[in-house]
Amino acid sequence: MSQQTDDGSEQTVAELMTQYTYARHRPPLAESAEVLRARIPGWGADLDPADRPSVPQEVYDPAATGAHWTFPERQPGGEGRERSIEHAFLTPVFGTAQPLRGASGLLRRVAYRRFSEARAAHWLVLMAADRVDVAEGFASSLLRARPDNLIAETGVLSERRRHGLASRLGRGRADVGHHALDPVVVAGPWVLAGVAGYRFARRVRRARR
Repeated sequence: MSQQTDDGSEQTVAELMTQYTYARHRPPLAESAEVLRARIPGWGADLDPADRPSVPQEVYDPAATGAHWTFPERQPGGEGRERSIEHAFLTPVFGTAQPLRGASGLLRRVAYRRFSEARAAHWLVLMAADRVDVAEGFASSLLRARPDNLIAETGVLSERRRHGLASRLGRGRADVGHHALDPVVVAGPWVLAGVAGYRFARRVRRARR
Protein backbone atom coordinates (compact mmCIF):
# COMPACT_ATOMS: atom_id res chain seq x y z
CA MET A 1 0.00 0.00 0.00
CA SER A 2 1.32 3.44 -0.93
CA GLN A 3 0.34 7.03 -0.22
CA GLN A 4 1.02 10.22 -2.11
CA THR A 5 3.17 12.75 -0.30
CA ASP A 6 3.00 16.54 -0.43
CA ASP A 7 5.53 16.72 -3.25
CA GLY A 8 3.54 14.32 -5.42
CA SER A 9 5.76 11.27 -4.95
CA GLU A 10 4.52 7.97 -3.59
CA GLN A 11 5.89 6.16 -0.58
CA THR A 12 4.88 2.93 1.09
CA VAL A 13 3.21 3.07 4.47
CA ALA A 14 6.28 1.42 6.02
CA GLU A 15 8.52 4.15 4.60
CA LEU A 16 6.23 6.85 5.93
CA MET A 17 6.11 5.24 9.36
CA THR A 18 9.89 5.09 9.65
CA GLN A 19 10.14 8.82 8.97
CA TYR A 20 8.14 9.50 12.12
CA THR A 21 10.04 7.11 14.38
CA TYR A 22 11.17 8.86 17.57
CA ALA A 23 9.51 12.09 16.41
CA ARG A 24 6.77 13.97 18.22
CA HIS A 25 4.49 14.15 15.17
CA ARG A 26 1.99 11.41 14.48
CA PRO A 27 2.40 9.45 11.25
CA PRO A 28 -0.31 9.88 8.61
CA LEU A 29 -3.06 7.32 8.26
CA ALA A 30 -2.60 4.72 5.54
CA GLU A 31 -6.18 5.43 4.46
CA SER A 32 -8.44 8.37 5.04
CA ALA A 33 -10.90 8.36 7.92
CA GLU A 34 -13.81 8.17 5.49
CA VAL A 35 -12.39 5.10 3.73
CA LEU A 36 -11.67 3.35 7.02
CA ARG A 37 -15.14 4.12 8.40
CA ALA A 38 -16.79 2.75 5.27
CA ARG A 39 -14.65 -0.40 5.22
CA ILE A 40 -14.54 -1.26 8.97
CA PRO A 41 -17.82 -1.21 10.90
CA GLY A 42 -17.47 0.86 14.03
CA TRP A 43 -14.12 2.41 13.08
CA GLY A 44 -13.66 5.91 14.40
CA ALA A 45 -16.20 5.62 17.19
CA ASP A 46 -14.00 7.84 19.36
CA LEU A 47 -13.22 10.50 16.75
CA ASP A 48 -15.67 12.91 18.32
CA PRO A 49 -13.67 14.87 20.92
CA ALA A 50 -16.71 14.86 23.19
CA ASP A 51 -16.36 11.08 23.53
CA ARG A 52 -12.71 11.19 24.55
CA PRO A 53 -11.83 12.50 28.02
CA SER A 54 -8.14 12.41 27.06
CA VAL A 55 -8.49 15.06 24.36
CA PRO A 56 -7.10 17.95 26.45
CA GLN A 57 -3.96 15.92 27.16
CA GLU A 58 -3.55 15.07 23.48
CA VAL A 59 -3.28 18.68 22.34
CA TYR A 60 0.30 19.46 21.42
CA ASP A 61 0.94 22.81 23.07
CA PRO A 62 4.47 23.02 24.52
CA ALA A 63 4.03 26.70 25.35
CA ALA A 64 1.27 25.90 27.82
CA THR A 65 3.40 23.51 29.88
CA GLY A 66 6.96 24.55 29.13
CA ALA A 67 7.73 21.08 27.80
CA HIS A 68 10.11 20.88 24.88
CA TRP A 69 11.82 18.12 22.98
CA THR A 70 14.39 18.04 20.22
CA PHE A 71 15.98 15.04 18.61
CA PRO A 72 19.04 14.18 20.74
CA GLU A 73 22.53 13.72 19.44
CA ARG A 74 22.99 10.20 18.13
CA GLN A 75 25.32 7.85 19.96
CA PRO A 76 28.12 6.57 17.71
CA GLY A 77 28.92 2.91 17.20
CA GLY A 78 25.52 1.64 16.16
CA GLU A 79 26.71 -0.17 13.05
CA GLY A 80 25.69 -3.81 13.17
CA ARG A 81 23.61 -3.49 16.32
CA GLU A 82 20.29 -5.31 16.41
CA ARG A 83 17.29 -3.20 15.41
CA SER A 84 13.58 -3.89 15.02
CA ILE A 85 12.49 -3.98 11.40
CA GLU A 86 9.73 -1.49 12.23
CA HIS A 87 12.35 1.21 12.85
CA ALA A 88 14.41 3.05 10.28
CA PHE A 89 17.37 3.39 12.66
CA LEU A 90 18.51 2.67 16.17
CA THR A 91 17.34 4.72 19.10
CA PRO A 92 19.57 7.76 19.69
CA VAL A 93 20.99 6.05 22.78
CA PHE A 94 21.51 2.30 23.13
CA GLY A 95 23.31 -0.08 25.45
CA THR A 96 26.65 -1.71 24.71
CA ALA A 97 27.24 -3.62 27.96
CA GLN A 98 26.06 -6.97 26.57
CA PRO A 99 27.35 -7.40 23.00
CA LEU A 100 25.97 -10.33 21.05
CA ARG A 101 28.16 -13.40 20.83
CA GLY A 102 28.06 -17.05 19.91
CA ALA A 103 25.02 -19.02 18.84
CA SER A 104 22.75 -17.03 21.15
CA GLY A 105 23.82 -13.80 19.45
CA LEU A 106 23.13 -15.31 16.04
CA LEU A 107 19.61 -16.26 17.14
CA ARG A 108 18.96 -12.76 18.45
CA ARG A 109 20.07 -11.23 15.15
CA VAL A 110 17.68 -13.55 13.30
CA ALA A 111 14.84 -12.50 15.59
CA TYR A 112 15.42 -8.81 14.87
CA ARG A 113 16.19 -9.06 11.17
CA ARG A 114 13.43 -11.45 10.11
CA PHE A 115 10.48 -11.02 12.47
CA SER A 116 8.43 -8.03 13.52
CA GLU A 117 7.99 -7.36 17.22
CA ALA A 118 4.27 -7.89 16.62
CA ARG A 119 4.87 -11.57 15.82
CA ALA A 120 5.22 -14.33 18.37
CA ALA A 121 8.16 -15.75 16.41
CA HIS A 122 10.24 -12.70 17.33
CA TRP A 123 9.85 -13.28 21.05
CA LEU A 124 10.05 -17.07 20.87
CA VAL A 125 13.40 -16.86 19.09
CA LEU A 126 14.65 -14.39 21.71
CA MET A 127 13.52 -16.74 24.50
CA ALA A 128 15.33 -19.61 22.79
CA ALA A 129 18.43 -17.41 22.54
CA ASP A 130 18.28 -16.82 26.30
CA ARG A 131 18.27 -20.57 26.94
CA VAL A 132 21.17 -21.05 24.52
CA ASP A 133 23.04 -18.24 26.28
CA VAL A 134 22.68 -20.07 29.60
CA ALA A 135 24.05 -23.26 28.06
CA GLU A 136 26.95 -21.34 26.49
CA GLY A 137 27.80 -19.77 29.83
CA PHE A 138 27.78 -23.15 31.53
CA ALA A 139 29.99 -24.67 28.82
CA SER A 140 32.44 -21.76 28.95
CA SER A 141 32.76 -22.11 32.72
CA LEU A 142 33.68 -25.76 32.24
CA LEU A 143 36.29 -24.87 29.63
CA ARG A 144 37.82 -22.33 32.00
CA ALA A 145 38.01 -25.02 34.68
CA ARG A 146 35.77 -22.89 36.87
CA PRO A 147 32.40 -24.65 36.69
CA ASP A 148 29.31 -23.09 38.16
CA ASN A 149 28.50 -24.05 41.73
CA LEU A 150 25.03 -25.37 41.03
CA ILE A 151 24.25 -26.14 44.67
CA ALA A 152 25.21 -22.68 45.92
CA GLU A 153 23.40 -20.93 43.08
CA THR A 154 20.10 -22.50 44.09
CA GLY A 155 20.34 -20.81 47.48
CA VAL A 156 19.70 -24.05 49.32
CA LEU A 157 22.79 -23.59 51.50
CA SER A 158 21.32 -20.42 53.00
CA GLU A 159 18.18 -22.24 54.11
CA ARG A 160 19.88 -23.37 57.31
CA ARG A 161 21.89 -20.19 57.97
CA ARG A 162 19.17 -17.64 57.12
CA HIS A 163 16.18 -19.16 58.91
CA GLY A 164 14.64 -20.54 55.74
CA LEU A 165 11.83 -22.45 57.42
CA ALA A 166 10.92 -19.70 59.88
CA SER A 167 10.77 -17.13 57.09
CA ARG A 168 8.11 -19.19 55.31
CA LEU A 169 5.76 -20.53 57.94
CA GLY A 170 3.39 -18.43 59.99
CA ARG A 171 3.94 -15.23 58.00
CA GLY A 172 1.02 -15.36 55.60
CA ARG A 173 3.19 -15.73 52.51
CA ALA A 174 1.24 -16.41 49.34
CA ASP A 175 4.02 -18.46 47.73
CA VAL A 176 4.21 -21.20 50.37
CA GLY A 177 2.11 -23.55 48.27
CA HIS A 178 4.68 -23.96 45.51
CA HIS A 179 7.77 -24.28 47.71
CA ALA A 180 7.56 -28.04 47.45
CA LEU A 181 7.81 -27.71 43.65
CA ASP A 182 10.87 -25.45 43.70
CA PRO A 183 13.38 -28.32 44.04
CA VAL A 184 11.70 -30.11 41.15
CA VAL A 185 11.77 -27.02 38.94
CA VAL A 186 15.40 -26.20 39.78
CA ALA A 187 16.95 -29.66 39.95
CA GLY A 188 14.61 -31.48 37.57
CA PRO A 189 16.26 -30.36 34.30
CA TRP A 190 19.73 -31.23 35.63
CA VAL A 191 18.58 -34.66 36.78
CA LEU A 192 16.94 -35.37 33.44
CA ALA A 193 20.04 -34.17 31.59
CA GLY A 194 22.22 -36.42 33.77
CA VAL A 195 20.01 -39.44 33.15
CA ALA A 196 19.96 -38.77 29.40
CA GLY A 197 23.74 -38.37 29.35
CA TYR A 198 24.25 -41.59 31.29
CA ARG A 199 21.99 -43.57 28.95
CA PHE A 200 23.67 -42.10 25.90
CA ALA A 201 27.13 -42.98 27.24
CA ARG A 202 25.99 -46.50 28.05
CA ARG A 203 24.63 -47.01 24.54
CA VAL A 204 27.87 -45.77 23.03
CA ARG A 205 29.87 -48.13 25.23
CA ARG A 206 27.69 -51.09 24.28
CA ALA A 207 27.93 -50.23 20.60
CA ARG A 208 31.72 -50.27 20.76
CA ARG A 209 31.69 -53.75 22.27
